[in-house]
Amino acid sequence: MTGEPNLLGEYLRARRELVTPDQVGIPVLTSRRVPGLRREEVAMLAGISAEYYLRLEQGRDRNPSDQVLQAIARVLQLDDDGYLLSLATERKRRNPRRARRETVPPSTARFVSQLPYPSFIEGRYLDVLAANQPATALSPRLRVGRNRLRDVFLDPAEQALFSHAERAAGALVAGFRQSVGTDIDDPRYIELVGELSLASPLFRTLWARHDVAPRTGATVTFDHPSVGEIRLDREKLAISGADGLMLVAYHAEPGSADAEKLGLLGSLAETASAESDRSAT
Repeated sequence: MTGEPNLLGEYLRARRELVTPDQVGIPVLTSRRVPGLRREEVAMLAGISAEYYLRLEQGRDRNPSDQVLQAIARVLQLDDDGYLLSLATERKRRNPRRARRETVPPSTARFVSQLPYPSFIEGRYLDVLAANQPATALSPRLRVGRNRLRDVFLDPAEQALFSHAERAAGALVAGFRQSVGTDIDDPRYIELVGELSLASPLFRTLWARHDVAPRTGATVTFDHPSVGEIRLDREKLAISGADGLMLVAYHAEPGSADAEKLGLLGSLAETASAESDRSAT
């Protein structure tokens, strides 16, 4: 339909441009204008006609079979074809959606507050919905009301905290795209993507790649102003009964120098809390 967003075509085009001919065994005999694959090369490798593939990218064919999409996913070297399949079946909603309010179950919020290591609840849009004192000691931006995308892309202090800031930013973008999925008429999605696209060249570059990845754990190295370099394991665990909410926790190997630094951060958090309580009385 006229005016309907062509998510499938945008995704295919972006991913096609990231796969080089040598990655799929195509010899390069002449100079090429772009490093990625041509449409006809994707079509040939997927076993479909070039005209049919062109229709897919242009949004003129909205009912491709799973077999065709899976063949294209193999050519584009996608680790998971689930997102591609979901784009093909998405239909524009007739009525605009209202922003969905995310709330943390009280028992979950209490659990997070009692954890001894930096922990917080991350929402579907990467909003911080709950956080404990150790988390705020790790980063002052890890507190209720903040948004991880905004902080990592727009706050210089948060960017300086990561030893590999661009890598961390890329992982956030891929996880955000996976989290929101095809809900592109979601007001919160529109707000965040619009704001960051205008304010951050790095976000625009990463968003154009159409990377999609689940929000999973990883090892993260921080350059912390109080304890110096600290390497922590990050876990991301889905909260049952709360769609899209995840518990994020950082921990270190027991007995390691990183564990000692993490303990120091915990002490700093307790001291700051005690001073805050005294000043309030």
